Amino acid sequence: MAKYELRIKAREMRRRGESVKQIAKVLGVAKSTASLWVRDIILSLDQYQNLKKRQIKGGEKGRFLGSMMQKNRRIEKMRKMEEIGIDKFRNISDNEFFAAGVALYWGEGSKKKREFYICNSDPELLSFMISWLEKFCDIGRDRLRAVVGINETHKKREEVVKKYWSDKLGIPLSQFRKTSFKKAKVNKVYENFNDHFGTLGIRVLKGGEIYYKILGLIAGLSKAKLY
Repeated sequence: MAKYELRIKAREMRRRGESVKQIAKVLGVAKSTASLWVRDIILSLDQYQNLKKRQIKGGEKGRFLGSMMQKNRRIEKMRKMEEIGIDKFRNISDNEFFAAGVALYWGEGSKKKREFYICNSDPELLSFMISWLEKFCDIGRDRLRAVVGINETHKKREEVVKKYWSDKLGIPLSQFRKTSFKKAKVNKVYENFNDHFGTLGIRVLKGGEIYYKILGLIAGLSKAKLY
């Protein structure tokens, strides 16, 4: 069994409440390796009790509850920061939106293809960039061409993956080009196999002028006077 398959099996066993020691024994790996694979999985109190097969001592229970409290605090902090972020940019100005799009392409867009091309796995990032093109460059979705990039182990899911991106970004399937399948040395199995949609590359048809325009904007942004 390949290492990645062992890792998936280990995580399945841990979610059922198995001990790290038992996981290591069954899978034939070092205890430290098993621990590393499952360290982010927190057992329920019932699982913890069953795992110990004895009454949990006050100190152990306290440590378990403490770890749960820390996790909940982290989740709450992330939720609050998200609320602050949403509120801060709720009424983003055109100038802010414009600068954000230039910075986004500066970081993620291609500077070598002599065309406007950006590739990413985050549909929200790509949606932001498409909105930027529509607003500031008068580029409609009809001028966009899309290419899916994904591991060849997902060949049977090609149409599902394409539809996912089409639905997310409002780009018709007729504007998708041949999928770029990435060759793998092994047929790697992912724990979230059916939730993996690879990346999407977007280029603007006849987008040479837009490409040079945004390169100029990036140069201007890079030399902006900062305070």
